[in-house]
Amino acid sequence: MEHGGWNFKILDVDLSDRRIKEKKLDLETARKFLGGRGLGVKILCDASQKHGVFEAFSEENPLVFAVGPLTGLAPMSGRHVVVSKSPLTGTIFDSSAGGFFGVELKFAGYDAVVVRGRAEHLVYLEIEDEHCEIKDAEFLKCSNVTETSVKLGRGGRKVACIGRAGERLVRFANIMSDVHHACGRGGLGAVMGFKNLKAVVVRASRERKAWWKHNGIADAEKFEEAKEDMMRLLRASPVLKALSYYGTAALVNLVNYMRIMPTHNFRRSFFAAAENLSGETIREKYELRSRSCYGCFVACKHFTKSGVKIPEYETLWAFGANCGNADLEKIVKANELCDDYGIDTISCGGTLACYFELTGRFDTTASEGGVVSGSGQEIVELVRKIGERKSIGAELAEGSLRFATNRGRRELSMSVKGLELPGYDPRGVFGQALAYATSNRGGCHLRAYMVSLEIVGKPKLVNRLTFDGKAALVVIFQNLAAAIDSLVLCKFSSFALSEEEYARVLSAVTSLDYKAEDLLNIGERIWSLERMFNLKHLGRLEDTLPERFFESLDEEGFEKALREYYHLREWSANGVPTRAEGLHC
Repeated sequence: MEHGGWNFKILDVDLSDRRIKEKKLDLETARKFLGGRGLGVKILCDASQKHGVFEAFSEENPLVFAVGPLTGLAPMSGRHVVVSKSPLTGTIFDSSAGGFFGVELKFAGYDAVVVRGRAEHLVYLEIEDEHCEIKDAEFLKCSNVTETSVKLGRGGRKVACIGRAGERLVRFANIMSDVHHACGRGGLGAVMGFKNLKAVVVRASRERKAWWKHNGIADAEKFEEAKEDMMRLLRASPVLKALSYYGTAALVNLVNYMRIMPTHNFRRSFFAAAENLSGETIREKYELRSRSCYGCFVACKHFTKSGVKIPEYETLWAFGANCGNADLEKIVKANELCDDYGIDTISCGGTLACYFELTGRFDTTASEGGVVSGSGQEIVELVRKIGERKSIGAELAEGSLRFATNRGRRELSMSVKGLELPGYDPRGVFGQALAYATSNRGGCHLRAYMVSLEIVGKPKLVNRLTFDGKAALVVIFQNLAAAIDSLVLCKFSSFALSEEEYARVLSAVTSLDYKAEDLLNIGERIWSLERMFNLKHLGRLEDTLPERFFESLDEEGFEKALREYYHLREWSANGVPTRAEGLHC
């Protein structure tokens, strides 16, 4: 095979006129943007050039499901990416999920599925190999994720769908695949709901899967060598071993010990009852079973013997410390409801914490890091109300920024660019603070996981309480993350691998000569395009943090680091890209 890794096909579906056609993915676009996030961003920017500024809830806003050249081939590559304009933040937004859906789409014959327009009534897409059909989904109206997945997933079909939250346009609704895997944050499930698209169902034949395994790699010998080196490093990683045994709940005690666990809507940074929610406690309390994504040995997702999913660290924190709740069983229940309704747990927990503070709930606690009595059951009830958009849930479904602004208390929304912050207090990790502020999709730890350097010590430990040198590290981590999201690989792989290993395996798969610096340049290209899209659609971007943090965070040091960040990116003093290599958005 001359160039492996890609199908060189994009499925383009317009729901407004029920038009389905195939488009060619040209080699130059594939080389420069890889796939996944990069390809989705390129498609969104092309749409912006054609239509100008459009709203998230509009027919002009494309919804892109994309895979990458390594999907289904390299270790830890069982992922796909969804890209669109976010109804929560107004920014360009990408989100990825593991499982098996992405691999099925790749093997069925497509690098991306672009959904345009809006159907007159509820429909779903069914893709079998290289055939696609728009089918009626009215019989699934008001169905949640589990029911929808069971009804559409027969015969080995893989399902990505929305629940009632997506249909009701909850602004932080998820797209769920394989029932438990979330393309979360940003509300792309609501974009599906607006388009009246209930699900995308994919099935690849055995023949196509066999073809990919035998013909999808350009240089099989070099690939096996690169894969062997990757696996050696991955298996030796103590971080991945911890994730395999505890899941991301392994972080609870560490983050709390380092005094960076946001508590009571970021009013404090230590939760006295954190041990109740830790990976160690969960191991003692439940008999666990592990499940892995396609091609992954880590198996970081854990389930009880009866099949109930154990929450990730972010969920344990969001419905736990941030809401002043130490009731593990209620957090497990809230997580279960979020998965079924298709609700992002970080934004949901952040919005609930904002609501609790606004209504004076945290003012009644007796001690630092104390627990709000009875809040666990109330959290479960509020999650259901958000999913149904009933009573107070209708207001909370708009996200913390809109909710707090409408109540005249905008400062209580712990968000950046409208996206609720995750579970690492920026007052104790200065590099992560800069990464939050400059993130293209808003308050997010996955654009540049500086916690890896500042807390975990991978690839090396740096001083977490200084801004010195952090601008350069944030730029590198952001560029690398964009490249990993475009390959498409699990970000956990970066605890053990560098751009050198990624470049080697990519070169073997595609037969194109990629160097480590090429991947970072690709990441920079994607980052610049995202920035250009956001500036065009939002006019002005606020690369800052909520005022609460600057009561103790060195604001002068932050501003200096931000100016250095702009300089390193070769942007203007106002954060506008000045060197974009002929890119347009």
